[in-house]
Amino acid sequence: MAERPRERHGAVDLRLPDGDGPHPAVVFVHGGPVPADARPTPRDWPTLRGYAQYAASEGVLGVTLDHRLHDLSAYPLAAADVAAAVELVRKDPRVDPDRIALWFFSGGGLLSADWIAAPPPWLRCLAATYPVLAPLPDWGLNDGGFRPVAAMADAGDLPPFVLTRAGRESPEIAATVEQFLAAAEGREPGVGIIDVPNAPHAFETLDHGQESREAVQRAMRTVLAHLQRRA
Repeated sequence: MAERPRERHGAVDLRLPDGDGPHPAVVFVHGGPVPADARPTPRDWPTLRGYAQYAASEGVLGVTLDHRLHDLSAYPLAAADVAAAVELVRKDPRVDPDRIALWFFSGGGLLSADWIAAPPPWLRCLAATYPVLAPLPDWGLNDGGFRPVAAMADAGDLPPFVLTRAGRESPEIAATVEQFLAAAEGREPGVGIIDVPNAPHAFETLDHGQESREAVQRAMRTVLAHLQRRA
């Protein structure tokens, strides 16, 4: 896969597809917490760069960002950073502002809660890969926010949701995924599940085998199909 051009705008990187657009865009939201002094920062992690590059190679603007989830108390800061990145992307003249997807990873899964609770009309798809979908018991998040399971239980109309589930996930995280799926049961369009039976958490970073590659391809193709569909 040829390297796609990258533009850096503050904490946000854009991987550009061919052509002038306007293109759909997918914003990849990393997990954490990640220490503030960690290097490279998440937007330069090979895995996230690979996802953004893959999207751009398929004609969709791929977006990565560094949000401020440096400790468990920082979810509000991280949520504000994600919202700002989305606003920046939607204002770019090369982007179709009515065809945006958000894709969350690992501990970043909690940041999906607000988008589930009140999805804007331009949000065509939500996706999550090996996500945490409810605060773990020892995280001390007691303010009632950042709870995708609860948001799903109370949600109205939703865009499609694409969930990649690691078969060798930790029991604590896997339990939050099952709670989320139970809350989503019976909803339309519902949650599309991509199972990776032999995969651990962060599988595409740890394992470059066929099962991992095929899971990433299936997830990307599904998300891009939702993005490419005109309203």
